[in-house]
Amino acid sequence: MQDSFILNKFLSIMNRFRILIFTLSVSFVVLLSCNSQDKPGNKEIENRVDSVSYSFGISYGQRLQGDFKRNGLDTVIDNELLIKGLVDLLKGNETDIDIKLSNVIINKFIREYKAKTADAEKLKAEKNLAEGRKFLEENKKKEGIAVLESGLQYKILVEGKGESPGLTDKVTTHYHGTLIDGTVFDSSVERGEPIQFPVNGVIKGWTEALQLMKVGSKWQLFIPSELAYGMRGAGADIGPNMALIFEVELISVDK
Repeated sequence: MQDSFILNKFLSIMNRFRILIFTLSVSFVVLLSCNSQDKPGNKEIENRVDSVSYSFGISYGQRLQGDFKRNGLDTVIDNELLIKGLVDLLKGNETDIDIKLSNVIINKFIREYKAKTADAEKLKAEKNLAEGRKFLEENKKKEGIAVLESGLQYKILVEGKGESPGLTDKVTTHYHGTLIDGTVFDSSVERGEPIQFPVNGVIKGWTEALQLMKVGSKWQLFIPSELAYGMRGAGADIGPNMALIFEVELISVDK
């Protein structure tokens, strides 16, 4: 199941990559249509069409650059040759590599990159899972730590006196989320704005803990990866199979 997830994630990345390449090529069509004799980089911006064309290039270039960096392609792609290939094709120049051969090269690269990425993701997931389990095993021995049957651990920092929410209730909370190494990945406390959401609309660790808390409570949650984001991870900071730590204050319940 994990390998299937990695494969689907990779294919999604490559589809976005192909779309970005296509869109970037459209921008070059606009740019080159203004003056087919000029080489990219030599043309001056003289009118509105020029500025729009150049701005499209910046916009799509940023997105392409970001996609490269996120997926480790920034170190294997030569931007000048990427642009040269696009320009040669769009202007009808003879390409340095036969078009059919270029497709063979790309397909081979995708196969190799897919295998490399899948192996790296699998190793990262295994490492995160082992580190999380080790942390939780040691953490549960500390004073004040309670452990639920699910594996969720919590420590009561402030005991509330209000009602407890039900599964379908909405709650307003303040929270501060970190990785087990202390890296902050999200915090309503730092933003200065509490957040409202349904109890059954968050990760399993939160859903379980919230139903045990009372309004006014502040708990520290230690959440195993299977009760958090699991293999898929979340955002830039939460990798696959990462255990998470939250400080959660239950401010109110909306029935």
